[in-house]
Amino acid sequence: MKIAIIIGTRPEIIKMAPVIDEIEKRGIEYILIHTGQHYDHEMSHQFFIDLELKKPDFNIGVGSGSHGKQTATMMEKIEDVLVAEKPDIVLVQGDTNAVLAGALAASKLHIAVGHVEAGLRSYDKTMPEEINRQVADVTSNLYFVPTEESALNLIFEGLDPHEIFVTGNTVVDACIRNLKIAQKSSTVLSDIDVQGDILTLTMHRAENVDDPKRLQEVMDALLELENINVVFPVHPRTVKTLKKFGIYEKLENAPHVLMTKPIGYLDFLVLLSNSRFIMTDSGGLQEEAITLNVPCLTLRYNTERPETVTAGGNILVGSSKDKILENLRRIAGDESAYQEMSDAANPYGDGKASEKILNAILDASSSGKLQITAPEHIMSHAGRELLQINEEMSVSEFEDKNKGSTINIVFNGTEAQFPVPDLDLKDKQVLVNRFDIN
Repeated sequence: MKIAIIIGTRPEIIKMAPVIDEIEKRGIEYILIHTGQHYDHEMSHQFFIDLELKKPDFNIGVGSGSHGKQTATMMEKIEDVLVAEKPDIVLVQGDTNAVLAGALAASKLHIAVGHVEAGLRSYDKTMPEEINRQVADVTSNLYFVPTEESALNLIFEGLDPHEIFVTGNTVVDACIRNLKIAQKSSTVLSDIDVQGDILTLTMHRAENVDDPKRLQEVMDALLELENINVVFPVHPRTVKTLKKFGIYEKLENAPHVLMTKPIGYLDFLVLLSNSRFIMTDSGGLQEEAITLNVPCLTLRYNTERPETVTAGGNILVGSSKDKILENLRRIAGDESAYQEMSDAANPYGDGKASEKILNAILDASSSGKLQITAPEHIMSHAGRELLQINEEMSVSEFEDKNKGSTINIVFNGTEAQFPVPDLDLKDKQVLVNRFDIN
């Protein structure tokens, strides 16, 4: 068996590192294709060395560009590699243009696609990431979802529950793995030399940093937080925006605000783990915050990580100065409220997502499910039924007894549940999809 892994950005490399570890542990052949969607010093060979990964087998080096140009170039180059290498499955992770290009190129070549971190939805189609993740899911064959909520998103879009695996999120595996590496050499805490509670802030989304009103609201909130030390690694593009809107000098002169250049991933992971609060508009950072038990305030009005909010470790505050200050002051001034957020149960699993992903791939391979072939039987849809189950019976037992039937959704009262094979159906309703095969 041969696995092709496509990565293009720093978060993809980080989240796929434990998957690569698991592949190597099992002695499975694999190739690593780096699209170079983000290209700077950290995305070069040094970043792979820092994370103790082998360098990519193929580096496309697409660089920056418009979404269309970038995606088209990646598709062309990825296709060349896949034709030459003939992998059994292509793994993509997340929601970048590299994911979109990789999933499309592989599916057109009839190569199975496994989407790691599938099923996330913000339902905001102004976000390019939302388009990428939805299209990638349409073209995939195996879906490795972080939570049951993500699984249900796919179920409600009509996908087959037998192709969906609730594995947890590899971000947990990655945090455990990479924090051990980081702690061996990081000097970030002595370098920044900040005494007292730290709030680590990141902002990069255009809807925040390019909107003067939103940016001003967030920065005004920061300037009023005089009893909390704010560490703000600022992207050069954001520096220009802050200067353009006349905000930079105020932040520079605020004694409790430390603006730094972007911090490398391993140092940043150590900084996060030692922060009292995290405030961000990043999706991945919401996951890392709850994994590291650090309360998070998210500078967005929606999130594709709603589980972090439901669990109680994350609060959506948008760009409202009042909401930022109200929530920060509440949790900073009330130890029980702070502890409740800090102790929020991690919805993304126990750090064994990579192991579960490889188990599912090997099972699919051994049962022939990675072979993409034209159907050999005439199959007709016999309809859908909503059934009440009154006897003790699992999902797998029901489907074994009723050949040609698939349980799509289980309803426990008004709560929708993903039909995992061992779920007990007694006193529940099930939506069943029936097929006749001739």
